[in-house]
Amino acid sequence: MKTISQQGKMFIFTAPSGAGKTTIVRHLLDTYDFLDFSISATTRDMRAHEVDGKDYYFLTPEEFRTKVDNDEFIEWEEVYEDQYYGTLKSEVDRVWESGKHIVFDIEVKGATNIKQLYGDRCHAIFIKPPSIEILIERLTNRKTESDSSLKKRIARVKREMTYQDSFDAILVNDLLKVAFKEAEFMVETFVYGKPFEEEE
Repeated sequence: MKTISQQGKMFIFTAPSGAGKTTIVRHLLDTYDFLDFSISATTRDMRAHEVDGKDYYFLTPEEFRTKVDNDEFIEWEEVYEDQYYGTLKSEVDRVWESGKHIVFDIEVKGATNIKQLYGDRCHAIFIKPPSIEILIERLTNRKTESDSSLKKRIARVKREMTYQDSFDAILVNDLLKVAFKEAEFMVETFVYGKPFEEEE
């Protein structure tokens, strides 16, 4: 586990669904103890392996809309009808007050909004699949969605791919080990100005 810390920076990892951003984020959180995960709020159904308050804060659409009305989010989006995602202001405060840097694993639109809000304090990275065909194959092989839901997701993926040049860096997730190393380089360089020296 690599330590050392400074105050208050952010890493945003965004990508179309199925590009592998969550795998890369988990690797970084396992590698650096100066990073902490920003837990998003959502109204989507909890999946079998997920834990409320660890993977997401699971809310009803009514609870989510109340928090929007109370200005409790730094960003939020209605991704599909009544399916909301967002980042609570309290979550940013929680991580920064612990002295760690924040890692976001979020949708493209939310990533754009956070980058605009926090500017140079924040490094936004777009995870790109090797090709749109490979990404569609990954989504199809998951077998977690109905045909109509999959069609909606694929349409969204194609739209999200057009945002890639809006971010600070693009990381192509072709070979996972290489993607891990590139992500580590980005984290170390943004926090400390240079990558850590390899340990003997």
